[in-house]
Amino acid sequence: MKPEVMLELLEGVADQLAIKVTYEPLQMASTTSSMRGGLCRVKGAYRVIVDKRATDEERVATLASALGRFEIGELQVPASVRAVIAMYEGTGPKKVAAA
Repeated sequence: MKPEVMLELLEGVADQLAIKVTYEPLQMASTTSSMRGGLCRVKGAYRVIVDKRATDEERVATLASALGRFEIGELQVPASVRAVIAMYEGTGPKKVAAA
């Protein structure tokens, strides 16, 4: 599946979880870092900030890693998207409950 299509599907999962996804220019502390953004909490609501200069593949990795921290078992998610999220699951801190 093309990265831009996967990215759109991952954004749909984030929407189902009521997680806002934004694309902003980020200053990277290290040029060797594979993550180009991540999950944070703003005023009690979860948000994923993705570097807008990242490639589509890097955007998919960042978003899938963030979504891998949430329980998506009950959501309507295509198997290919579940597989990508599962691939990145556990690359960050423990699972959290969606707000």
